[in-house]
Amino acid sequence: MRYNERELLSLARQPAEKAAEVLMRLPKKGSVLKKRLVKLVVNFLFYFRTDEAEPIGALLLEQCRIIKEEENVFSISFVEEPERKYCFECDSEEQCQEWIEALKRASYEFMRRSLIFYRNEIQKMTGKDPLEQYGISEEARFQLGTRKQ
Repeated sequence: MRYNERELLSLARQPAEKAAEVLMRLPKKGSVLKKRLVKLVVNFLFYFRTDEAEPIGALLLEQCRIIKEEENVFSISFVEEPERKYCFECDSEEQCQEWIEALKRASYEFMRRSLIFYRNEIQKMTGKDPLEQYGISEEARFQLGTRKQ
């Protein structure tokens, strides 16, 4: 995926849907848990050193798996690169569960399914396709049962 670094930094400065300091381990061999500020903005999870304003990395929550590993620990891995696994340790089981739910809701796949669900509900109620006015009602990504390539 291509992105503009300046726009990504601008996105990182936006208000977060969820943010907290947690312990994080990168997928590098020999990586250890380090305290990081993690910030969820739309479908990006930014991570920062706790004393810095600029992110040191960002994870696009697309084609990823969010899995409960053990008590207070969850991981994010990617479908096409399962060995690229990021681990997060929270302060409590409740915080861990909140993060898992927030991250799953922020994924592209969840947003796509929600859009299709609400599109169908609106169409049932009004008899009109709400995407038609934007000229995008026939696009494959908005059809049930199709996958984004």
